[in-house]
Amino acid sequence: MNYQNILVELEDRIGIIKINRPEVRNALDNQTLSEIDHAFDSLENDKQIGVIIVTGTGEKSFAAGADIKQLSKKQPIDALIPGMSGLYRKIENSSKATIAAINGFALGGGCELALACDIRIAAEHAKIGLPELSLSIIPGAGGTQRLARIIGKGRALDMILTGDILTATQAQAIGLVSSVVPLDELFQAAKDKADKILKKGPLAIKMAKLVINRGLDIDMDTALMMEKMAQAILFGSDDKNEGTQAFLEKRQAIFTGM
Repeated sequence: MNYQNILVELEDRIGIIKINRPEVRNALDNQTLSEIDHAFDSLENDKQIGVIIVTGTGEKSFAAGADIKQLSKKQPIDALIPGMSGLYRKIENSSKATIAAINGFALGGGCELALACDIRIAAEHAKIGLPELSLSIIPGAGGTQRLARIIGKGRALDMILTGDILTATQAQAIGLVSSVVPLDELFQAAKDKADKILKKGPLAIKMAKLVINRGLDIDMDTALMMEKMAQAILFGSDDKNEGTQAFLEKRQAIFTGM
């Protein structure tokens, strides 16, 4: 696909998606979302890729949210199609680890995109928020649900009802982002995180994501049983045998995902 609004790069086993509309603060119009969807599918299906990093170009914005001109034309039926929400669910359920490198404003749909990723790292000047209620709509691409699960119900309600925009430091203090770094160190910080993840068993990464994401929605006993089932699968894997043997032999494991 000939992308117009994003850049896709590969570095070793890392796939990188960069939203490339700096002139409109990387706003997420329909074409941009379609391109992200296509690129994400390509990286998801690439067996050589273990981590996907999502970021924006420029110094001002990660993604400033939905295109307001397109949003103003939305009708009730539009809220029911998968759209942005479906894409973000796909990202959340990826078998790969995903990292949002927040290089500036992450507002509305841009914040929700970051929330869909497993790990969020922010530049020092980044600003993060869900201001949708000012338009008399709610965050509709997972924001009401993921934010509450990540930072807790009370803080999520405060953030959404007031529309307050948080600094990177404030976001880190409540667990919305895991680390804050200078802008010129942001991509390297994301890459360093990715490199750590790439040393882990890919099947174990997939199972860890599955039991954490699904376990939040069920009772503890069922979640613990799901954890046991996932562990049983891993105990029978070639990668478990390789990982334990490599540890005993004091060498780096070579995982195959089997």
